[in-house]
Amino acid sequence: MNQLGDLAVIFDLDGTLVDSEPAYYEAGRLTLAEHGVVDFSWADHERYVGISTYETVSDWKRRYGIAASAEELLAAKNRRYLALAGEGTRAYPEMRKFVELLDTEGVAMAVASGSSPEAIAAVLAATGLDAQLRTVVSADEVPHGKPAPDVFLEAARRLGVDPAHCVVVEDAAPGAAAAHAAGMRCIAVPYVAAQAGAPEFATAGLLLRGGQAEFTARAAYDWLVRTVASG
Repeated sequence: MNQLGDLAVIFDLDGTLVDSEPAYYEAGRLTLAEHGVVDFSWADHERYVGISTYETVSDWKRRYGIAASAEELLAAKNRRYLALAGEGTRAYPEMRKFVELLDTEGVAMAVASGSSPEAIAAVLAATGLDAQLRTVVSADEVPHGKPAPDVFLEAARRLGVDPAHCVVVEDAAPGAAAAHAAGMRCIAVPYVAAQAGAPEFATAGLLLRGGQAEFTARAAYDWLVRTVASG
């Protein structure tokens, strides 16, 4: 029996469902090196966790004075990422269990991500999560990426669920802000531990400061049940 009624769960992808940030970093590092930026560090990459790829490369263009267009940078980064993601991306085990548990219970689910549609499809297929997660929204399909609420509102629309009945699972501060702006509750599982104190995370209904190491499918499900019970 589904104890969650008409509640829907919307997942961020990168850093939430799957550990894809290392591949995104490498794709970014190689793309920037091609344009003469040779000192792009992991700490530099962390600045962009949680925002769309297009907004990331647009900031690169301004920050590093790159002559190439944002569209050219986006295509180059996505091409490199797709080459890396298929074989090197893994789903977090407890997140996979959570998806499977929700699927067994008949809970409506979607993915709402700042990645391109092609990147999302490649990662979901490579990890096998595409079997349960068939409703997908990319920031490329809406006017504004996170922290704007557009991707989450579009996911709710496609699921046919009122935003107030949606819970977002997120790893980044811009995503938590987007969930709050969409009028949705949020389970926050920070990818960057040092950012757990960010004010955006304070709006989350459940904040797991320890990130993935603290997340368990059963505890998250039990929290959802209590959330439904409390209205």
